[in-house]
Amino acid sequence: MASQEEKQAQPFTDIFDEDEAEKSFLLSKPTCLIIFGKPGSGKKTLARKLAQRWNCIFIEALEVIQANIHEETEYGLKCQELLFKGESISEELVTQMILQKLESPEVAHFGYVLSGFPSLSEEYMTVSQQIEKIKNLKLKPDFLINIKCPDYDLCQRISGQRQHPDSGQVYQRSQWDPKVTEKHKKEKNQHEEEDEKEEQEEEEEEGGEETAEDPHKKAASFHQLVQRPEDILENAEKRVGTYKDIMLHPLEELMAEQDCKYLIEVDGNQQPDDLFEKKANVASDKNYRCCYCCFNKQDEFFRVLSSYNLIAPRYRWRRSRWGQACPVALKEGDIVMGNPDFAVSFLGKMYVLSSPEALKTFMLNPRPYLLPPMPLPPCKVLVFGPPFSGRTTICNLIAHKYKGKV
Repeated sequence: MASQEEKQAQPFTDIFDEDEAEKSFLLSKPTCLIIFGKPGSGKKTLARKLAQRWNCIFIEALEVIQANIHEETEYGLKCQELLFKGESISEELVTQMILQKLESPEVAHFGYVLSGFPSLSEEYMTVSQQIEKIKNLKLKPDFLINIKCPDYDLCQRISGQRQHPDSGQVYQRSQWDPKVTEKHKKEKNQHEEEDEKEEQEEEEEEGGEETAEDPHKKAASFHQLVQRPEDILENAEKRVGTYKDIMLHPLEELMAEQDCKYLIEVDGNQQPDDLFEKKANVASDKNYRCCYCCFNKQDEFFRVLSSYNLIAPRYRWRRSRWGQACPVALKEGDIVMGNPDFAVSFLGKMYVLSSPEALKTFMLNPRPYLLPPMPLPPCKVLVFGPPFSGRTTICNLIAHKYKGKV
């Protein structure tokens, strides 16, 4: 009965109303994913591919460290000092950078794909404390993806990895070991012979050229490959054992609390591309993607942009409620006309920003500038009078009444 009364109490809304649909999108939570798995199971590879497909923010320890160093943030400068001294970056500093990234404006708009957290290191926080941090995030993960792989298969795969010392790229045994590559070639040739009748001759020639060129290009670099200490079989077995002793039980409790519809378990023995293609569309029901299209036109830009890079045939970009005013400046209480050089389209409508900084801020997260009551023209009141006439008192009362600034 209570649910029926609540439904009746809600005002009637038209699901085809464009304003209501846009408002519901801006108020919706972005899709967030977190990937678990044993060390070396392919969490980072899968997370990166999912982030590229869904246009989410990829968050991982090394990625966050490199981004802070490149942007020369406060954390990045601390990391540089430690690295110049030959010291390692502390677990506390890495955790703080990850949590800061999870609370950034771009993550609040695009969502995230988190990998490598919680970590096996308990120097700063225990695994249970890290999981509590995940539970208390402002944007909690919608999907938990667990990569499952037998210990023996995983350790064998890790021990077969080799790294190129110059580029840092890691190669699997199937890429650098001649015995394994020859087996794969024979299998591919058998499959190609079976599919000759179905495939066209042009596709076969293209595939043959690719397979013939790749080994010659990579053969010289394979002689320089080295094995990292963590990829030695004994060390890999120790890492997997530590994972099972420290992290497995807390993660199982976390996954037990998750709705089974949003808990995904995948086979870690599959190839990353096959695994990604099968699991990439799982979040499609909850995920909403928004596309930005930047424009750079000068004269009569509204007329010109309306027919530029059309969404669909005969569907033009439209003028937004903001007109030529900058949404970012309007949010800050100023009416500033936008510059055509900083025009951007979002959800089928055009917005004109006033500066490169405003454009960057808007593209990181446009929601705060588009949600009601925006666009709200600022009201500016000037109070003047002789000394000791009560100007300050009246200003404070007006600001308090209308939520303004003195």
